[in-house]
Amino acid sequence: MALRTKSAIKKHRQSLKKRDRNKYVISTLRGKIKTFQNSLEEKDVEKSKHLLRDLISSIDRAATKGVIHKRNASRKISRYSKNVSDLSSAANQN
Repeated sequence: MALRTKSAIKKHRQSLKKRDRNKYVISTLRGKIKTFQNSLEEKDVEKSKHLLRDLISSIDRAATKGVIHKRNASRKISRYSKNVSDLSSAANQN
């Protein structure tokens, strides 16, 4: 489809910028999630707590910018927090 009007050209230009920004935020978020999950597998409680703090901040920022839905963000934060809580309680029992 050829963009003919000024507004269509501008809207297309804006959508390209938004797509690039969203791709960056999502790829960064995926990397942080992977690092966090690796620390959970290693059963390193302190490292997991530290990474969780950073991960929650990134997830909230992505939700605020509209990259991910706010309920999706809330669900992710809840699950990751529960994982760390379970890990720390298991470490305390041993």
